[in-house]
Parts: sequence; C-alpha cells; structure tokens
Amino acid sequence: MAQTKRFARGRVLVVAFEGWNDAGEAATNAVRMVRDALPLTTVLEIDPELYMDYQFNRPTIGVDDHGVKRLTWPGATMWGPAKRGRTRGVVPEVSEPEERIDRDNISVLLGTEPSRSWRAFVAEIIDAALVADVEGIVTLGAMLADVPHTRPISTFASSEDAEVRTDLELERSNYEGPVGILSVISDAAARVGIPTVSIWASVPHYVHNAPSPKATLALIEKLEAVLDVAVPRGDLEDEAEAWETGIDALANEDEDMAAYIEQLEKARDTVDSPEASGEAIAREFERYLRRGEGPGRGEQPPPWRPGD
Repeated sequence: MAQTKRFARGRVLVVAFEGWNDAGEAATNAVRMVRDALPLTTVLEIDPELYMDYQFNRPTIGVDDHGVKRLTWPGATMWGPAKRGRTRGVVPEVSEPEERIDRDNISVLLGTEPSRSWRAFVAEIIDAALVADVEGIVTLGAMLADVPHTRPISTFASSEDAEVRTDLELERSNYEGPVGILSVISDAAARVGIPTVSIWASVPHYVHNAPSPKATLALIEKLEAVLDVAVPRGDLEDEAEAWETGIDALANEDEDMAAYIEQLEKARDTVDSPEASGEAIAREFERYLRRGEGPGRGEQPPPWRPGD
C-alpha cells in the first residue's frame, strides 16, 4: 500500500496526551471529538501504577451517570473500530454517534503524559498498534506561543517520512532539543515501519489557563485535511467565537493587555504570511520547547507586564 493511502484511507491511530503537549487542552479536546464521532471499543488500557506519579498527576473524583461518585485515574486508553457481529461470544457495547465520521478504520489514543518508564509505556502502545494493523499515526499537540487570539490559529504539520511529506505536502521539522511523549511515540513507530504525521497548534500564552476551542478547531481542520474526513463540529465553532469575544472583553478592561495584543497583531500582520509558513511556526515550536514552558510547568506571569 502506498504511503499516502495509509493516511488518506488506511488504518490510522490518532493520538493526544494531556500535559506538556496540550496547551489550552486543544489537542486532547480535538481527539475526544474524533473519538465521540466514531463507533469505537476499548482495545488497550495501560496500567497507570507503572507509569504515573500521582503527586504530579492526581486522580480526580466525580459523579457518574448513575449519581455514584467514582475516582478517575490518570492513564492512557486506546479505542479501535468496533467489530460487527460476535467475537468469542461477546458483542462489544458500542454506542452509535448521532453524527459520525464516514470511515471505520480510525483508532484513537488518549492519555496523560507518563512520569516514568517512557520506553516501556510506548512499547505497550506500539504493540497494540501492530496488533491492530495500524498503518499510520497522527499525533496532535498544542504549544504556548507569542500569537494574538484575534488572528487565525497557526498549525504546523510535519513528518519524518519522506514519502509522506511528498504525498501530503508537509514539511520536516528541524527541531533539536527536549521532547514530549508524542515524539517518543513517533520515533518508536518509525522503528517498526509505521509512518507518523505530527500536527501542532499555537495557543496565545496570555490565556494559557483556559481551554482554547479556537485552537481545537484549527487542529480539527488540519486533521481533516490529512485524513480526508469531516469531523462533526457540534458547538465548537460557537465556542471558539465566544472564547475570542471573552478575551476581547478582558482586554478592553486592561490597557496593558490590550497594548500587548496590539503589538502581537502588528508583528503577525507584518511577517510574510506566518499562518501559511511552516518555518514561522517551526521557529515558535523550537522556542517553546527550549523554554520548557509546557502546560503544567507552573504559573507564568502575564506576558504584557513591564519587565517580562
């Protein structure tokens, strides 16, 4: 099978992780939308006891659909296409989405970036991908960047596979330095012959504490182009508009913040098509990783304050 068909119509695993790779929860929310638009069944649940530091990624408690309080532990789960009919006498419990993606060969992996034993953690994922005959992996990430919320969210798609880059008209990242779990998964996948595509979105770093539906929307749009699918949007477009309007309201009440945003807007508008330039966002990606300012790394002071 040609490399391009692995992404255009082949069996693909779409991946996102909470933590350093997920500014504004943009990547994980995008993958949740893909998961919720497909009839999937659980194929892998990684034991969090082996990989998580619960003082860093604590379990959460909430009320389920039956009114019972339950703990949710950080971990990672992979869902695959539901098999029709019976398997060893068991029918998988799969709910059919009201609106759905028009293909049945997409798997999804969502999790929390582990605290330890990354190689063993990734080995479990790659083994499950091989068992599921996955032919390509798409990882989604989001980074904090010096970008204005009033402009289109930049996305950067890259691949280390030369044929995939040619077929999908992608670029190769020249970044060298610290990486997150997504890069480790991509490296391990390449070693067993599974090509990967990496998609990143820029999130304005002055609103990094809030979910960013506008960045989620940008990731969805780029993923649609790579996979040749249409992902049901639900209320996402309205949420993205409300997100931008809400930040506008905050800026109107803070002259320093408004001035800082205007500065970012001018920089964005005077650069040669940064929203279309892979080099521009690649440079921002490199700056982000070198600073080590991923989500969960501690609070940052508002960037528009004097002296920052």
